[in-house]
Amino acid sequence: MIKKNVCEVKYVNEKVVKTVKSKMLDNKIVLKVANNFKILGDPTRVKILYILSQKELCVCDLSTLLNMTHSAVSHQLRVLRNFNLVKFRKEGKIVYYSLADNHVMKLIDIGVKHAKE
Repeated sequence: MIKKNVCEVKYVNEKVVKTVKSKMLDNKIVLKVANNFKILGDPTRVKILYILSQKELCVCDLSTLLNMTHSAVSHQLRVLRNFNLVKFRKEGKIVYYSLADNHVMKLIDIGVKHAKE
């Protein structure tokens, strides 16, 4: 049997390997990044984040834009809130949602630009 792609040495470029290894991410950070991408893997949540990148809105307005029930949108917002992707503020009885910070805005913006290429 022929073995393919088997390294016969520990590394080819020791300096590069050591440099990159010193910059490796902590496993907790890797997990957080992977979980964020899982959350972004849902089309409804991407739509919500894109809409919120345009304007702060309440659940009723989001429901109308998405043609979804208030309950379904609230569920998705709860997931996004749990991962610190959106935040909310209350104005009387109305709850308004917006992106948590500029990092989320950049994720959406870059994702949209990349998809349009």
